Amino acid sequence: MVERRACPALFVSAPASNQGKTTVTAALARFHAAQGKVVRVFKTGPDFLDPMIHHRASGQVAYQLDLWMGGEDHCRSLLYEGAAGADLILIEGVMGLFDGTPSSADLARFLGIPVLAVIDAESMAQSFGAIAHGLASYRTDVPFYGVLANRVAGIRHAELLQQGMRKELAYLGAVMRDSGFELPDRHLGLVQAEEVGDLDRRLNAMADALKETGLARLPPAVDFVTAKSVPTEPEPLLKGVRVGIARDSAFSFLYAANLDLLRAMGAELVFFSPLSDGELPQVDSVYLPGGYPELHLAELSANRSLAVALRRHVDAAKPLYAECGGMLYLLESLTDVNGKRANLAGILPGSAVMQPRLKGLGYQSAPVPGGTLRGHTFHHSTMETSLTPWAHGERLFNTTPGEAIYREKKLLASYLHHYFPSNPLAAAQLFLP
Repeated sequence: MVERRACPALFVSAPASNQGKTTVTAALARFHAAQGKVVRVFKTGPDFLDPMIHHRASGQVAYQLDLWMGGEDHCRSLLYEGAAGADLILIEGVMGLFDGTPSSADLARFLGIPVLAVIDAESMAQSFGAIAHGLASYRTDVPFYGVLANRVAGIRHAELLQQGMRKELAYLGAVMRDSGFELPDRHLGLVQAEEVGDLDRRLNAMADALKETGLARLPPAVDFVTAKSVPTEPEPLLKGVRVGIARDSAFSFLYAANLDLLRAMGAELVFFSPLSDGELPQVDSVYLPGGYPELHLAELSANRSLAVALRRHVDAAKPLYAECGGMLYLLESLTDVNGKRANLAGILPGSAVMQPRLKGLGYQSAPVPGGTLRGHTFHHSTMETSLTPWAHGERLFNTTPGEAIYREKKLLASYLHHYFPSNPLAAAQLFLP
């Protein structure tokens, strides 16, 4: 018997990146949460930074929805669980509505959630309506809710935009251009929520800007169903295993679903900070996620006692799993984009240098000791090491070799960010003593 949960839901997308999807999604979350509603926010694709903003805006942990990394049943399960007790579900898309394979449009169609198109209206007038019409009519199988004009210059500009709209499309209003609404960014995306000192002021101002738009009312309810092929509880493969996880401003790229899965498999999660903790907690395994070690070179280099503790952990043949920035921290040195070099943990031979442009991007599947995990890569550094790769990732869209994977004893490291629910058994093997 299929169980259903109904909850108002909206899919926030755009014709391209940098249109204001994150700003509008966060503003919607804060607007409705401030009225006492429980708002659950999800982000399309393998993004770590936008969910941090959505967590702050809604007060609820934000999860990623990715049809390739997690699969259809997993996405349905996350939304079904999210709908329990929620008054509103928001999903932020990735890039433009029809960009990528699978695209935001594919996910919106699969879930049956109506799309709100956020369109940056700077430098246009009636042509706004043509873009809106194209988004709404390009595919007839994608439910469409309406359009919101963003970064509008004033009342007259808003009138010109609305003149270009076809009557059958819902024009939901305009958000005026205001630097106080913008979210600061850097080379990997938005600045982390905890680093934006006036984030709550920005979120409140953004929410206030929606009061006079059609988004002040809740969207229609959508039925979310159970995913019957997804086990309700995974096997307790990590029962009694204490996993130490680095989590601070330098190491923060953690999927909430990864942490949930480790707990569901019986692991006890213990968090520590390579920036401030001089010792490892008493743990059986260590997880060093990605983040921004290049922004904290002085602190990481100065913390020699933690580097020694990690070396002892590895020499004792205890599991250590490192992703992207976590792997860079294990190297002998890292040089930032300005040429500043720092000695780091020195557990892996080699060095890395930050680059002004992206050096790795895209989905990859990769062998690990327990099977194959799906994930993605997104980095601005290049690395040199004398280590021979144990394996390579496999790219989703071409046949060139993927990211190198290094294995020494029970240490596994690569540029890849893995999504553990893609293969719980393989994920468990990363941390088993």
